[in-house]
Amino acid sequence: MTSPDAVTRLAALAQETRLAIFRLLVQQGPEGLPVSRISEGLDGLPGSTLSFHLKELQYAGLVQSRQEGRFVIYTAHYPAMNELIGFLTANCCNGEACELNPAAACC
Repeated sequence: MTSPDAVTRLAALAQETRLAIFRLLVQQGPEGLPVSRISEGLDGLPGSTLSFHLKELQYAGLVQSRQEGRFVIYTAHYPAMNELIGFLTANCCNGEACELNPAAACC
């Protein structure tokens, strides 16, 4: 991962609503959620606002979407999340292997 890619992903998460959306999707696992359920999980966030934030997260590569019938399902893109975590922790512990690697434990 390059520094500019990391900055793009971190910038996408550096907004309260987008961070809440991403955390909600991470909690849902690979099944993801339709837009209506994401909105419900965020106290009825208006559709246009939600769409804007989802587009920003998708541009950063942190979420993916798929069509299921008439629903659009969004999921966290775990490889991108793990890549970002790996980038942020690449030089931790003085270059020694860490005892706990949270990125490896997820999806």
